[in-house]
Amino acid sequence: GEKIKSEAKQAAVELTTGICATIADARQEVAMLKTKLKQVVTREGIALIAAGTHPGALWQDQKTTPGEHYQQLEDDLQDVERMLVIYGLHIHVGVDSNELAITLMNQLRTWLPHLLALSSNSPFWQKRDTGLKSYRTALWKPIPYSGVPEIMPSWNDFEQYVDDLIRTDCIESAKDICWDIRPHTVFGTIEFRICDMPGTIQDTLALAALCQALVVKLTRLYEHNIQCYVSPRDYIEVNKWSAMRYGLDGDVIDFMKGRRISMRDSIHELLDFVADVVADLKCEREMQYLRTLLADPAGTGADRQLATYRRTGNIDEVNRFLMQRTMDG
Repeated sequence: GEKIKSEAKQAAVELTTGICATIADARQEVAMLKTKLKQVVTREGIALIAAGTHPGALWQDQKTTPGEHYQQLEDDLQDVERMLVIYGLHIHVGVDSNELAITLMNQLRTWLPHLLALSSNSPFWQKRDTGLKSYRTALWKPIPYSGVPEIMPSWNDFEQYVDDLIRTDCIESAKDICWDIRPHTVFGTIEFRICDMPGTIQDTLALAALCQALVVKLTRLYEHNIQCYVSPRDYIEVNKWSAMRYGLDGDVIDFMKGRRISMRDSIHELLDFVADVVADLKCEREMQYLRTLLADPAGTGADRQLATYRRTGNIDEVNRFLMQRTMDG
């Protein structure tokens, strides 16, 4: 049905939850969907991996899913589209109004690099160590209307932007705006699109909980007429590159305070920032998981893939590691 769906490439499958009121609801539904999917693929004699890229697959060997939309994308973007054998996590958080969605999006852009660093899980491409913790992000970069959005003054400005592109036949609808974070005009949500696909359910839930906590925290500040600093896009891109290249081992430039700090320390500050809404959201487990991850020398999914490869020298062992890790929990 609408829960387990095809994607642009036949090697990809999309799992879609319904609206989850709490992280506990999300945990139950994601586990159920992965269990069902595992049953299906096991019958077909194939296995699942959850990562931002497939470590060993060649994009030239992949088949496009039949359909007018996917064919149109390929016709427009050619090899740029054909190379997109990549996998991401999209997190939707409901908001009360369109105007609030724009206000919060402008502020939330600052923490996109932090979410990317935490989720980094695509160091390999075409059987090569790319030197990047999130090569998926590099592959996505050429796509039109992608990346970190500019500061958007109001919902009317966003609508005007979308209308201009539709009127000039650049896009068909607002869904073709593929920013790292965007207001979803149909669902009434803020959609975070920056993350690599995590390897485990717990990683997925922790990232979702952090996004929800950020939206709730900023909403409460907004209700008290307090707004956070809104970073220029180029400043955010500096930190996004660091996250893309180094993951948790990079640095963050805090342009407002004029300082450079480690990504790990900056994420600890982020977790402190949202700490007062965590109990209300019942996501203490997920926030503690993130703090544990920051202290764990094994690092993120990207670090664990690289460690497996350096230990074995065999990209097939990385695939086997991901197959096992994907079904954990």
